[in-house]
Amino acid sequence: MTTPKERQITNAPHGHILTNVNVWSPDSKRIVYDVRPDAAGSQFDGDRIETVDVDTGEVKIVYTSRNGAKCGVATYHPTLNRVIFILGPENPTHDFQYGFARRQGVMVDESSPEVVINLDARDLTLPFTPGALRGGSHVHVFSPDSRAISFTYEDQILSGISEEKDGREINQRNVGVSLLEEPVRVPKTHPRNHDGEAFTVLISRTVANPKPGSDEIKKAYEEGWIIRDGKRSLAFLGDTVDENGNTVPEIFIADLPDDLTQPGDRPIQGTAITRPAPPRGVSQRRLTHNAFAETKGLPRFWLRASPDGSQIAFLKRDSLDVAQIWTISPDRGRLRQITAIETGVRSCFTWSPYGERIAYQTLNAIAIVTVDTGRTTLIPVDVSNGFQLRPEAVVFSPDGTKIAYVKHQDGKFNQIFVCDVPE
Repeated sequence: MTTPKERQITNAPHGHILTNVNVWSPDSKRIVYDVRPDAAGSQFDGDRIETVDVDTGEVKIVYTSRNGAKCGVATYHPTLNRVIFILGPENPTHDFQYGFARRQGVMVDESSPEVVINLDARDLTLPFTPGALRGGSHVHVFSPDSRAISFTYEDQILSGISEEKDGREINQRNVGVSLLEEPVRVPKTHPRNHDGEAFTVLISRTVANPKPGSDEIKKAYEEGWIIRDGKRSLAFLGDTVDENGNTVPEIFIADLPDDLTQPGDRPIQGTAITRPAPPRGVSQRRLTHNAFAETKGLPRFWLRASPDGSQIAFLKRDSLDVAQIWTISPDRGRLRQITAIETGVRSCFTWSPYGERIAYQTLNAIAIVTVDTGRTTLIPVDVSNGFQLRPEAVVFSPDGTKIAYVKHQDGKFNQIFVCDVPE
């Protein structure tokens, strides 16, 4: 069998940043990216969302930000030619410029480029509106059934509170969901308020000071969708505190009801001094105990469930202290080690569309592991001429025939590459 070769897809002298999942168009012909200039994409100052045709190299601009706003972190709808991404505030001021609590999710249909649709509404004045946020959303990913969008969130209203006392809560990272086809209209009582086309809530529950050894968490992040028997859940990492006072991440799951609009024990829109609360029927449960004895040095990764929802993949060190891919059932099954590669897993990862393989990055190669057998195929990448692999994205195309990833050259610009998947 001939080893597949990589192809460089972009060449323009600016940044090309891929999100860690859903960067391919539904027909597997185009890749969406943003133009942040630094290699890691941590400098949020890109002003365009673009797509590139993997066969012709043709570049199209999906959206250009206006009035000083910045945009980035783009992903595709599973079946439609629509792109969602982060948009920062237009006409930023010293007290309201881009930040974790001051950004939103928007969508553009490729048939109407430059026409932006607000996903999450924003309401920054009392009484807050159910279904609207009071802060910023980040990394927007459609559920496989296309009805909902996940994100992480931080709260603008609580960002000035430094200590929890007298019933006041601090801002913490949480996981949220926008339910499409449920538009929200808000009063224009603040210049930064805006309507949204989705009913948006938080689905994780955090506390400032988790009881040592308990299932309480102080941060929820790096979420991934699970669809089983028509029901939606989100897996995410939650920071617990062990008996010795150490912060230890574990895997949690939030099982979601069909209706996310009904309040539970606290207001879903929050109050002036408390965080928004999950809706009625959301069940948060802990899946792992002592799964991550040591996380220092692991690549940043997002939990990703197999297409049939039967396995959640994550990174964990093996007995030789090397990062490997493991899986666990959402029903508290045992941990199963999938990879055993000596050079370790060095990136985010994605499942193939039918769930038989996982793609990731190792030393100077794209790796594809067959989940049932652990058999690994390596596709070498060219690291001459100053090129280096970036770890943020190794993404299967929807038809399972290609993988997209990024390389950085000589401290200049990220470029997008594609390799074919061997049969």
